[in-house]
Amino acid sequence: MALHEFGFLVVCISLGGLAMASAESLARGFGDNIAWKKLDEGLSLSKESNKPLMLVIHKSWCGACKALKPKFASSLAIENMSPEFVMVNVEDAEEPSDPQYTPDGGYIPRILFLSPDGTVQEQIKNKSGNPKYKYYYSEASQVVLSMREALAHFKGTKTDEL
Repeated sequence: MALHEFGFLVVCISLGGLAMASAESLARGFGDNIAWKKLDEGLSLSKESNKPLMLVIHKSWCGACKALKPKFASSLAIENMSPEFVMVNVEDAEEPSDPQYTPDGGYIPRILFLSPDGTVQEQIKNKSGNPKYKYYYSEASQVVLSMREALAHFKGTKTDEL
């Protein structure tokens, strides 16, 4: 009987590890303390909750993406604002093919903000970045500014109130 109980305990720990690995796989280095969703789930949740969706599009092999990850993941401002959004990051083949997700090109990484109806809000962009690549972010502080702008846009508040 003791062995049976022990076997059950091992199974539970193992299943718990699988759940944790799944959450980590959705974070993909962009922050384990953020409630990441898959794109389809995120679009549905955004509509249901009336929250804007923040979409990070990146590739596993991309140097600029790899450079952004630790900056993004270590930003407490991003983590603290993330519950106000439905947070999605897509990697490699998960990148959506709809042209709305490439408003000014298919470069990576791109961060887009979508309304609860799933429409990309092209006016929310990296205002301190390169105007040729409006949705490219290299610093967490740039992401924070756009998150504040998105919240102001969707909630009708001023960015300095956030």
